[in-house]
Amino acid sequence: MTDSIALKELIKSRGLKLKYVANHLGLTSYGFSLKLNNRQEFKTSEIVALCELLEIKSLKEKEALFFKNKDDLKSTT
Repeated sequence: MTDSIALKELIKSRGLKLKYVANHLGLTSYGFSLKLNNRQEFKTSEIVALCELLEIKSLKEKEALFFKNKDDLKSTT
């Protein structure tokens, strides 16, 4: 499961727009939104392309962004 909030913040911090990232991945804005909001899963090739675009090199950072457990994203309040 993708950590949507962290991924959106990272995209924004790199000065990129969601539509640009979607186009880079060969997705429509709607298709990217589905994946970003965990309604569909990212393909391995899309994760690789995102990591290259966003300059994510750390395995820990990749795992934190793209392989969160559902329980990790639940609110503690």
